[in-house]
Amino acid sequence: MISYYKTINSRIEEIEKYEEGCWVNCISPDDEEVQHLLDFFNIPPELLRSALDEEESAHIDSEEGTTLIIIDVPVVEKIAKNITYSTMPIGIIFTDKNVITVSLRENTVLSEFSEGVVRNVVTNYKTHFVLHIMLRMATKYLQYLKQIDKISNRIEREIRRSAKNKDLNQLLDIEKSLVYFSSSLKSDEITLEKIMRGRYIKLYDEDQDLLEDVLIEIKQAVDMAGTYLNILTGTMDVFASIISNNLNIVMKIQASLTLLVSVPTVVSGLYGMNIVGGLPFDHSWWFPIVLSAVLMVVMYFILKRKDMF
Repeated sequence: MISYYKTINSRIEEIEKYEEGCWVNCISPDDEEVQHLLDFFNIPPELLRSALDEEESAHIDSEEGTTLIIIDVPVVEKIAKNITYSTMPIGIIFTDKNVITVSLRENTVLSEFSEGVVRNVVTNYKTHFVLHIMLRMATKYLQYLKQIDKISNRIEREIRRSAKNKDLNQLLDIEKSLVYFSSSLKSDEITLEKIMRGRYIKLYDEDQDLLEDVLIEIKQAVDMAGTYLNILTGTMDVFASIISNNLNIVMKIQASLTLLVSVPTVVSGLYGMNIVGGLPFDHSWWFPIVLSAVLMVVMYFILKRKDMF
């Protein structure tokens, strides 16, 4: 789907057809729409192919006067009752007169611009507009990282009370999300540093200040993602040790109880055998019971001293 947007009265609004200086937003374009982009905007096929690659990492490239910037943006999805975080690439194409964004599915970063949530952004100022997209991307990373921290703290409190596989699986999903975020943020940071050199995109004074703000936000997100990932990895290791230790305690108690229960069995087995000369008090029904009880008490104190209970 191809949509056209333009800044009208300091707000981005959708327009019916293409105009010079408008923002062209393409979401999961079909073959016909892809061909239209190639022909109408004279985009090199290699650049558009890269923009539509789901596995493409963040980078910047230029060919035949057209510049492509690919950035990884954060996305959040709800699967069953669990919330998962991941990243997806967005292609931003600079032409002579327009900015074209290409993505394989809807995402909140571009949706906030198309819905007019972000104010005071002029689509006609291409560099200004793209830097605001990147600033929104960085803000989303920080927002989702704070959500991840709150979710992991809540799950940690639940695991402290009672460790369940469901909670451990959620922590594993969060750890995976932080790995995705950390990798994507580092790629985005490298791409932004290349843009700052001014070799691919012409930067004005106000654009330079905005780009520095974006870089600061991205670096903060990189630090937060790394910190949260280290904390979560350490937490997972601690919980794994606690679960292993609890299992050892259970097995130790179970082995001790097995020893205690086996005492009456051994005594009754001895007194149930035909032994030449007989056993002491073998005609007294109460003696095996008393002997078993005494041996169990002695065995209990021995095991207790060995810290088996």
